[in-house]
Amino acid sequence: MSTRSLYIEPHVAPRASPNCEVLVVTPLLHHLLLASAHIPARYDENGRDGALAQLLLYELEQAQALPLFAPLPHATPLANLCRAFLGQPNIHTLPDEWAQQLHCSQRTFNRLFRQQTGLSFGVWRQQACLMAAIPKLLSGSSVTQTALELGYDSPAAFSNMFRKVLGQSPSAFVREALKEDGALK
Repeated sequence: MSTRSLYIEPHVAPRASPNCEVLVVTPLLHHLLLASAHIPARYDENGRDGALAQLLLYELEQAQALPLFAPLPHATPLANLCRAFLGQPNIHTLPDEWAQQLHCSQRTFNRLFRQQTGLSFGVWRQQACLMAAIPKLLSGSSVTQTALELGYDSPAAFSNMFRKVLGQSPSAFVREALKEDGALK
């Protein structure tokens, strides 16, 4: 598995959302991303590189967004807790544990967390666990191993959450992703 970065000038950004999004990468988009790695920073906008960039922006605009997002708060102590959690997510982490670490009541914590992230702690925690699960699953980790690493009591509980959020089971998600990846080779 590898990662590619694409830098887009803000005035031509193809997505309307101001938030970070996880996009479904179709085989065409995948190939366009690979090809864009060879485009120089100053390319001929009227030539092949310009056409490639335009098609890439169009495909990014059309790409389906997955409902995966765990925004980081602006408040430094809370942001530090969130970053640490993203490094080792566990579905059983409780908000009252974080409230104690921040020296506030659970009610104050819940209000602060929602104000800073736009999500309840429970939804944010679930999103963070899901974001950690996908790379594990795609790199060959079993559903059972992934579920247990994230603190789920059973693979069924993890699969149920996965299906509710993404509309398919973890194994179906992996099969589909690998099928699309196999079509690229």
